[in-house]
Amino acid sequence: MDIHEYQAKDILSGFGVEVPPGAIAYSPEQAAYRARELGGEKWVVKAQVHAGGRGKAGGVKLCSSDTEIQAACEGMFGRKLVTHQTGPEGKGIYRVYVEAGVPIDREIYLGFVLDRSSQRVMIVASGEGGMEIEDISAEKPESIVRSTVEPAVGLQEFQAREIAFALGIDPALTAQMVRTLQGCYRAFTELDATMVEINPLVITGDNRIVALDAKMTFDDNALFRHPQISEFRDKSQEDPRESRAADRGLSYVGLDGNIGCIVNGAGLAMATMDTIKLAGGEPANFLDIGGGATPERVAKAFRLVMSDDNVQAVLVNIFAGINRCDWVAEGVVQALKEVQVDVPVIVRLAGTNVEEGQKILAKSGLPIIRATTLMEAAERSVGAWKNDLSQATRVRAVK
Repeated sequence: MDIHEYQAKDILSGFGVEVPPGAIAYSPEQAAYRARELGGEKWVVKAQVHAGGRGKAGGVKLCSSDTEIQAACEGMFGRKLVTHQTGPEGKGIYRVYVEAGVPIDREIYLGFVLDRSSQRVMIVASGEGGMEIEDISAEKPESIVRSTVEPAVGLQEFQAREIAFALGIDPALTAQMVRTLQGCYRAFTELDATMVEINPLVITGDNRIVALDAKMTFDDNALFRHPQISEFRDKSQEDPRESRAADRGLSYVGLDGNIGCIVNGAGLAMATMDTIKLAGGEPANFLDIGGGATPERVAKAFRLVMSDDNVQAVLVNIFAGINRCDWVAEGVVQALKEVQVDVPVIVRLAGTNVEEGQKILAKSGLPIIRATTLMEAAERSVGAWKNDLSQATRVRAVK
């Protein structure tokens, strides 16, 4: 789960990371009022969307008067901000963050991520802040500092100092840098985050280390331990399909293809998408319905997949280990009777009671295309989609 910048800053400040004073606003007039409350001569107005690259897309404006603040907000509220991370559809702007201007002497990149290979939290830092980490890696790879943290002891002061020295931090600011690094690490581990990124972390003209921007992402599976973090969820920034799936206990990621996937198990779902690609098709989604493929759960999955207008065929791929194929087959049949599905449906079952499951599908009288292997299921899905597409083309030609 992603959260907004102002929410991430509120969290990090509670762990000892210094952030500039700021306030959230939901209208141009409120933004101007917030600036007067903050005081000063310059303010930064930032669109609050779940995406990077806001500055280049016009989502960050430096203002020096009420008039400029209101004009900046007028250009943001109610429109879609399109960045390299949002795709062409963009993200809606419904709130802005007004922040006091900070005199900047130097910018630093700082990130905390999970390193799967070492199974540790990795700290990634660079003296080239203000740039995306991908750009830094490509243009100045020598500037990147990496350090993994031993989970048994956490981030120690000596390790934080080593990172500060590697970044060329002034010795007089080392203590501040250590406090910032340890605060970020504590927030990462104590709140089950999967990413903490500060870009840029700045050294100000009066020798302070301040987080000028902040991003945090959290493990969805651990949110039950942190109800205060769950409250930060903003559904307006999510794909509506993914939001509906999460509310129904399904793992769903929308894609740009046209073959819908209903699969039990994340690994099998990934393999299914790869096989569809290998067969010449394009998956429309990643959908893991989990271990309990009950009729109700399968029906929810069909409704979710069919809510995507691009879907022109549906592939159901179930490996019954904990489940039984006959139960799954009954669920598919019941779901197809409850949900209107007007595209080809291909079902591949494997595992416990597979013969009984195939018999249930055959006796249902429904136009279900059956397959025994994953490759066969993918090929039949692609074939059914192409056949359906060619039929639609012929109908349009006749009309």
